Amino acid sequence: MEKKNTSWGKVAGWYNKLLEEGEDTYQEKLIKPNLLRILNLKSGEEILDVGCGQGYFARELGKAGSKVIGVDLGNELIKIAKELAGKNEKYLVMSAENLTGLADKRFDVVICILALQNIKNLQAAVLEMARVLKPGGRMVIVMNHPAFRVPTASSWGFDEQNKVQYRRVDAYMSEISQAVDMTQGVKDIKKKTFTWSFHHPLQVYFKTFAKAGLCTVRLEEWTSHKVSDKGGRKAAEDKARKEIPLFMCLELKKL
Repeated sequence: MEKKNTSWGKVAGWYNKLLEEGEDTYQEKLIKPNLLRILNLKSGEEILDVGCGQGYFARELGKAGSKVIGVDLGNELIKIAKELAGKNEKYLVMSAENLTGLADKRFDVVICILALQNIKNLQAAVLEMARVLKPGGRMVIVMNHPAFRVPTASSWGFDEQNKVQYRRVDAYMSEISQAVDMTQGVKDIKKKTFTWSFHHPLQVYFKTFAKAGLCTVRLEEWTSHKVSDKGGRKAAEDKARKEIPLFMCLELKKL
């Protein structure tokens, strides 16, 4: 297991199948409609999708008439993105921490969807995304909510006495690097595939954005659209889903 390997390339096939065939994924039901609402795209805008994976969101933006360049560290993911690409899309194997080859002040919009928490050098990535963004341009970031989804330090719990589902957070202010098992059904450690997730408290994110000349103009917290099956804990579980957000969306403007 290599700590520097944050690519999802080794699980490209599985991830693509999950998004393309899944009808009840967070990407399809929650993130995509909200992303399109916030972007409110204008035809001809040039967009950079950082950590684009196999191009799931980039293709939607291309269909809307935007010109999209998607970049990702995973060769396997970019290969799939190219195979599925529409006429308005272009895909490149490139690290978010070093967008060499993309000109300064080029893009109207930069998006980073469920990828920022998997980038090791947060400051380098944000500075690079800001560099290629036009003055007055927008950056839209969607991530696992840093206050409630902390790798190895947060979990669901149930209070039997009060019949309340709650979110337990054991650490928040500490910055955490955590290996994530992408092959949980595989028992042989030699055959497992890992990626890495990096937790930062909110103040680290906002200080990093400010240093890059980015002003936060929108913050939204998104809760799960899912509901539990019938059972004794259904009411408590459904209530907790609506009270405790899974995702945070930020819209930033380059000054």
